[in-house]
Amino acid sequence: MVALVGFKSDGRLHLFMGNLLDSVHSPSDIKKFSIPQLETLAQEIRERLILTLSKTGGHLGPNLGVVELTLAMHYVFDTPADKFVFDVSHQAYVHKLLTGRRERFETIRQPGGLNGFMLRTESEHDAYGAGHAGTALSAALGMAVARDLAGGKEHVVALAGDAAFTNGISFEALNNIADQTRRMIVVLNDNEWSIDRNVGAIARYLHKIVTNEHVSHLHGSAARLLERIGGKKAISVVRRAEEAAKGLLWPSVFFEEFGLTYYGPLDGHNMALLIETFQFLKQQDKPVVLHLITQKGRGFQPALDKQKKFHGLGPYDPETGETKPVGQRTYSEVFADTLVKLANENEKLVAITGAMPNGTALDLFRPHHPKKYFDVGIAEEHAVIFAAGMATRGYRPFCAIYSTFLQRAFDPIVHDVCLQNLPVVFCMDRGGLSGDDGATHHGLFDISYLRGIPNIIHMDPKDEDELADMLYTAMLHNSPAAVRYPRGTGPGAVVKEHPVALPIGKAEVIRDGDEIAIFGLGALLPMAGELADALERQGHSVAVINPRFVKPLDRDLLASYAKRVTTIVTFEDHVLMGGFGSVVLEALSEMGFVIPVVRIGWPDRFIEHGKVDQLRARHGISVEAAMEKLAPHLKRRDLRRLVAR
Repeated sequence: MVALVGFKSDGRLHLFMGNLLDSVHSPSDIKKFSIPQLETLAQEIRERLILTLSKTGGHLGPNLGVVELTLAMHYVFDTPADKFVFDVSHQAYVHKLLTGRRERFETIRQPGGLNGFMLRTESEHDAYGAGHAGTALSAALGMAVARDLAGGKEHVVALAGDAAFTNGISFEALNNIADQTRRMIVVLNDNEWSIDRNVGAIARYLHKIVTNEHVSHLHGSAARLLERIGGKKAISVVRRAEEAAKGLLWPSVFFEEFGLTYYGPLDGHNMALLIETFQFLKQQDKPVVLHLITQKGRGFQPALDKQKKFHGLGPYDPETGETKPVGQRTYSEVFADTLVKLANENEKLVAITGAMPNGTALDLFRPHHPKKYFDVGIAEEHAVIFAAGMATRGYRPFCAIYSTFLQRAFDPIVHDVCLQNLPVVFCMDRGGLSGDDGATHHGLFDISYLRGIPNIIHMDPKDEDELADMLYTAMLHNSPAAVRYPRGTGPGAVVKEHPVALPIGKAEVIRDGDEIAIFGLGALLPMAGELADALERQGHSVAVINPRFVKPLDRDLLASYAKRVTTIVTFEDHVLMGGFGSVVLEALSEMGFVIPVVRIGWPDRFIEHGKVDQLRARHGISVEAAMEKLAPHLKRRDLRRLVAR
């Protein structure tokens, strides 16, 4: 027996004895447990989650909410033969604990450790990788159809939160499931939250079902009947609950109009009921939906009290849930504060987010301008077209969407915004590396996917004050605009009382020089300055330029330095292929300059999760790497000097 730290109902620590989790090396181990043992195991898992993530950070709330659900799925089904597809997959920590990764769980989201999402290369039990919402149903249907074509017998289970059903891809999949396969299980994990509280008609509909007194009564009857006589008779009560819910759906039975048989809603924390229900659904030769009600953050009072905060966070106190204060405003907060000021002045300014008010800090904007704030749910394509529609009527929409999530709306950006030359502003949070979240969340591609589109301007600020200036510039600009800015805090620049408009396409010379010109884009401008310092100590004359604009590039300034210096260096927190360095190379070629360009940026590969500084050093985003790449050009220059003498 080992002592584990537990939590009382008031959230305070206490000790109890348990060792079930330490005996679980694969899902087959839990199949020997009794229901009471599984319930004890659920408590141990919650404690492991709370204690481990207090050190590493991570998605605590979502995982506390799916403990019993994940245990029941593994108890009834057999991975890796059976396939589990988790939507987003940020709630797969329990799955990882049960599938041979328990001993490495303390490494989650750490450099070289477990990924915070499902990852096919990490385990054979991870059937499908994810990190963005709305993909589970389509991927699971693909697996089910492949199984059918191959004559297989395995089960495919898609687990999606209620927020995922605000995503258009989920509906596209629903439209095809019944026509394409005879056997598939969709689990609707309903906790009323994604990162923030869910919004829209679907969220209201699900809430109606959950709070309907007839459904609630029958829901409880099923649990009591299962405890007394168990098994299939309880399923009939579950079906009666579904019948009671029918009157709340439009136009009749929502899921059944798509050809999926609906069961629920059921208590997603009732272990016995979950197991019995999954055993029943396992025998069904038809596509089904199981609607479960779960509690995000269950078992940890701070996570229940502060759902947004504990969706995903850094290290915290495991007793109180308190986190260390950041100490200075993040780029996201500066963005929100600036938008409040601009909205005070401009009655046509509106803010739009896709279920990310907390991540983008628009939750700070909302109290000041509630009528100018719109959360459209996890629906980036709709967000962009919605913004385009508002722009046609004279409004100035600011779409606050992570760089990595804006990828999902590429066609509306091209077709609906830029083709019509509408003044929509794309505020791309997490432009650059997103550290512990890994490849699915790094914003390393937005320069490449935006710069080839006509009519759009693209900006990248050197600090917080320049971000405010760029937002003001975008508001005044009568065409599409994009502003990318990093996750977290910046250099701590003081933000002016009121932003100023920047001249479109004009760079800023930080220091002048005649031998080497270094262009440091956005967050990597300080690194450009460090390289300049190192070169000047060696006797070189170095210019440092803040480009500000990726598009349009300041070609006049570039040409002036191409005539004077022997080498140009570019720094960018973006992939090199198609990025800012490519913009510079193309412009030089078009203007007829033949000059060496040393480009520092991310390689042509997906970057793993880890600490930003460590990842930069590992992949050559550093002063040392730049000096190494520059060395041959410096030697040739010195040789030419000797020959000239």
